[in-house]
Amino acid sequence: MNTLELIPSDAATQTPVGLQVVALANDVDPRTLTLDGVDRIELNFPTFTDGRAFSQAYLLRRRLGFTGDIRATGDVLVDQLLQMQRSGFSSAVLRADQNLAHAQRQLAHFAGFYQGDAAQPQPHFTARGATA
Repeated sequence: MNTLELIPSDAATQTPVGLQVVALANDVDPRTLTLDGVDRIELNFPTFTDGRAFSQAYLLRRRLGFTGDIRATGDVLVDQLLQMQRSGFSSAVLRADQNLAHAQRQLAHFAGFYQGDAAQPQPHFTARGATA
């Protein structure tokens, strides 16, 4: 399973020189982007209840084949991390009041999932059947 990189809000730094980053608004269709040369796409969660970035991340990973960093920013809570990982996010900047150790435990809680997702498209039963 792919691991979601957790970034404390106080450690979110400037973009390294040469890294091409696109910050995508929640109302923009990712299919309208030109992804050539883009290293990271930042998707914003303006509030905990606004989940449009989940759909954007899934579209970027599965339908558009984006292989770079998809970073969650904004109102990012520990409760959202597993779904972010399964939707295609590769990094997340935690909100300032979120506990990094708790977030890491949350991600380590499940070894795998039965259903397929953006990170692991094949359902668990097909992978198991192939090795039997």
